[in-house]
Amino acid sequence: MSDNSQRGDFSQALGQAGTLVFLVAIAMVVRSCSFFEAKPTFTSTSEIAENTDEYIGNSVTIKSRAIQKVGLSSFTVSDARFFRGEPIVVVNASGVPFELPLDQNVKVQATGQVRNLVIPKIERDFNLNIEEEYYKNYINKPAIIARYIVVAPQPGQITQRPKQYYGRRVTVTGKVDNIRSPVLLTLDENQWFGGQDLLVLLKAPPKIAINQGQTISVSGEVRPFVAAEIEQDYDLTWDLNVKKELETEYRNRPILIAGTVYPS
Repeated sequence: MSDNSQRGDFSQALGQAGTLVFLVAIAMVVRSCSFFEAKPTFTSTSEIAENTDEYIGNSVTIKSRAIQKVGLSSFTVSDARFFRGEPIVVVNASGVPFELPLDQNVKVQATGQVRNLVIPKIERDFNLNIEEEYYKNYINKPAIIARYIVVAPQPGQITQRPKQYYGRRVTVTGKVDNIRSPVLLTLDENQWFGGQDLLVLLKAPPKIAINQGQTISVSGEVRPFVAAEIEQDYDLTWDLNVKKELETEYRNRPILIAGTVYPS
């Protein structure tokens, strides 16, 4: 599908938001298709640490709390309670700088290959320049050479402290609370008591129905909700009444512009 065609579908679907009522009939269409991407299989860091030989050379995806920064581009993670387990180093091989979340309760999601940390070989295989002096405690131990790294906050963690996430790519998992149109919905997260729902705008209509109460994961960029800027950046044409109602309800609140959706 061309970019112009996708944008046309996007604009048309968003225009159907109308007066922002719950559009059950629209949300239940095209059941037979698939989500944008298959759900990733997550592996715990403790499993990797305890059964390293089974994972060496394989690609894994983890979602874990970061413990501390290592050198300029790496950090350690651990799933163990109170971080008492053996930590694993995640080496950033994505080519994009990554800053750890300020809140240690916010998880990090990373996908990459499990390797024994032999720095000369990893530097050669992944075209990296690693400051060896920072890694003395991790040499010859399991590491994840990550091609993809993103923060993975809960919806309420974004809505309570949105400025920490503006301009950042995130992956968020939450329960669909309200479907405004095929491309506009809100995510709720019951564990985060008192947090506001997170508004999500999909870059294209999903290929399968997303239902209220369903748990999904979405990946994209967090930005402040400014209707005129979003309309311009994504070549949208919004009904004037819809635009006003969105601005009234979501002004000064974050919105996640998502390009990837999968069931969780």
